[in-house]
Amino acid sequence: MKLQQIKYIFEVARNNLNVSATAESLFTSQPGISKQIRLLEDELGVEIFVRSGKHLTNITPAGREILPIAENILKQVRTIQDIAASHVNQKEGRLNLSSTHTFSRYFLPQIVEEYRQKYKKVAMHIYQGGLLDTNKELDDGKLDFALVHHGEENFDDKIQLPCFYWSRCIVVPKNHPLTRVEETNFDILAQFPLLTHTSSGGRFNKIESVFKENGFTPEIVFSATDCEVIKSYVRMGLGVGIIANMSYEEDLDNDLIKLPIEHLIPKSLVNVVFDRNLYFREFIFSFIESLAPQLSKELILQAQQMKSSNKILKMVEQKLIPSY
Repeated sequence: MKLQQIKYIFEVARNNLNVSATAESLFTSQPGISKQIRLLEDELGVEIFVRSGKHLTNITPAGREILPIAENILKQVRTIQDIAASHVNQKEGRLNLSSTHTFSRYFLPQIVEEYRQKYKKVAMHIYQGGLLDTNKELDDGKLDFALVHHGEENFDDKIQLPCFYWSRCIVVPKNHPLTRVEETNFDILAQFPLLTHTSSGGRFNKIESVFKENGFTPEIVFSATDCEVIKSYVRMGLGVGIIANMSYEEDLDNDLIKLPIEHLIPKSLVNVVFDRNLYFREFIFSFIESLAPQLSKELILQAQQMKSSNKILKMVEQKLIPSY
């Protein structure tokens, strides 16, 4: 049994039994993969995949027991590689994380710039993806961690730690009627068409939900994950923009007026999410701490040993979580 064969059966299963796609992703040949899988099956004395002619059509009962173990073996191999690399150089390696467009654009640049001064030989890769993609890439070890909104689904088997809060604000053109209101409330705001920022690819709009909880039905004429797009449409006069507070840039957006809205729309919590078995290299600890000083190395390691998600979230005092 060879490690390469274990990798092949795992990748074929992950690619929906498509050997051609697997060969392309691994930069090898389709016949080579098929041959190695057959050799492994011959050695084990059982078939892992059901075949119809030359095509794989399903996973056998034995295969369904073997594949999770194969996945764990590959994860342990990555851990061994990470441990070895950490003993060679703690300040050199690759850091993979997933974030939303808003955080990547407005929150991370300054943190990354300061981090790069300390870790010049760490190659950083910041991805944007859907929840299912993010969860899968955490499982596969393609991501070290992800920044996700608290309450999003599909991360039940991962460690989630509170990272930071972010708040929203209103943006309107100069001389807009709202600029003459002493304090905006739901009644006043519901009179205007709204352009809202969505944080989950449009699957859930917190603005609409909060309005309805307070007895109002807002007229949302436009929503987007990109705050720059919302600001552009506000400039066109399409409506009142509700965006992430961090996305208002005084130098670039001085033609718009920013108004507070935190008294109406509660701030949202962002968690850092990672696999329970992730081996943390020193530069990963350091980057997370630069995002959220309350998440120390000791706290993260302690969280990895805990089973209860609720207990893990309660490890961090609310007053220590930064807001942006």
